[in-house]
Amino acid sequence: MYREINVFDYANFVLEKLTPGIFLNTKKDNTINTMIIGWGGINVIWGRPIFVVLVRDSRATYDLIESSKEFTISVPINKNMKKEIAICGTKSLRDMDKFKECNFTPIKGRKIDTPIIAEAELHYECKVIYKQTLNQEVVPQIVKSRYYNNNANHTVYYGEIIDQYIYEKE
Repeated sequence: MYREINVFDYANFVLEKLTPGIFLNTKKDNTINTMIIGWGGINVIWGRPIFVVLVRDSRATYDLIESSKEFTISVPINKNMKKEIAICGTKSLRDMDKFKECNFTPIKGRKIDTPIIAEAELHYECKVIYKQTLNQEVVPQIVKSRYYNNNANHTVYYGEIIDQYIYEKE
């Protein structure tokens, strides 16, 4: 069952849930993946509601989002998903099917092909309207030494939020 919400109804809640992490879902052809993000959030940019996410170029998710130009965000509201967050935050699609490992039910987005995770309640469907790879020459040294000492870099994706809702399994 879908319950309509305003795009900003849960914006503060989403920020709070970034620690321990929320699910970023991607799809390319028949391959689906999820990973945990701890950075990002809901903003207004160019007069549009935008979900900003950062993805390392070394992640399998990077290739999927580069191909599909879309993603979904799934946020647990009432469920403790610590085990699933730990798996999806430390394992790669290259090593396992995280949807299968976590017993997630993928449900096709209402407006895009990328699925949501049925077991989480809050969802955002996003189309990438802009992306920018971080310029490491201008990233502060204190940030570089903590987050970029392995030469992997982030791309910042600006996903226009085209649908948002609460999904509750019947």
